[in-house]
Amino acid sequence: MYNSEQISNYAAKFINVLIDYSPKLISAFIILFVGIYAIRLISRIITKIMIQRNLDPTLTRFLSDILIWALRILLFVTFISKLGIETSSFVAILGAMGLAVGLSLQGSLSNFAGGMLIIVFKPFKVGDTIETQGGVIATVVEIQIFVTKMLTANNQTVFVPNGALSNGTIINYSMQGERRADLTFAVSYDSDIKKAKDILLNVLNNNPKVLKKPAPEVFVKNLTASSVEFAVRPWAKNANYGAVFSETLENCKAALDEAGISVQPYTLQK
Repeated sequence: MYNSEQISNYAAKFINVLIDYSPKLISAFIILFVGIYAIRLISRIITKIMIQRNLDPTLTRFLSDILIWALRILLFVTFISKLGIETSSFVAILGAMGLAVGLSLQGSLSNFAGGMLIIVFKPFKVGDTIETQGGVIATVVEIQIFVTKMLTANNQTVFVPNGALSNGTIINYSMQGERRADLTFAVSYDSDIKKAKDILLNVLNNNPKVLKKPAPEVFVKNLTASSVEFAVRPWAKNANYGAVFSETLENCKAALDEAGISVQPYTLQK
């Protein structure tokens, strides 16, 4: 058992060590708290500067995230160095850990590299409507470091890994600003082909959402065993594409019915 004198000696030594070490401890935590505040301030300032210079929003967010993490790592190394921990050995351990984590997270690193490629080559940007190789059609909401956040037409949020996007086929429906709707109407052989064609073309020309240039087209696409197929191809601004597609279906069907032209069953293709 320890006697009271030994306990007093241990307590005195502990207090002396604490007093000697307290300046380092206090200064280290001051650096930590000031550094956290400074990182937030620097991030806001840099982001504001990039926005004022009309930098791409995706690139702004991406660079801001990288800057924050780089400053956090620097702050952490400074913090442990101020505590008196040998940073050289710590950096070596951190490097070994980084290698092990990197090997186990190859997919994540691929997604990071994919995000960089998307930022640099810009196959799409925030606000574009795209179709991925997996068949997902949605509007890009945010391009993050590892994934791209998208919103579908029925308000579902989809996260697609950047690696898959950068290595797969992407259809960008928004890049050109205009889009053509490809529809097919099939009428019976008893119908007047020229009359049917004129009716379909008249429907397109009377729709104010259908562009005049490029001009809409209607032509005989195919002769099947039971019907004559017409290709109906109106052009529209991206914002009006859905409305033009549905209105063309409705108005063409109504116009053909009114003229007494029988519309045959056909699987419509977008």
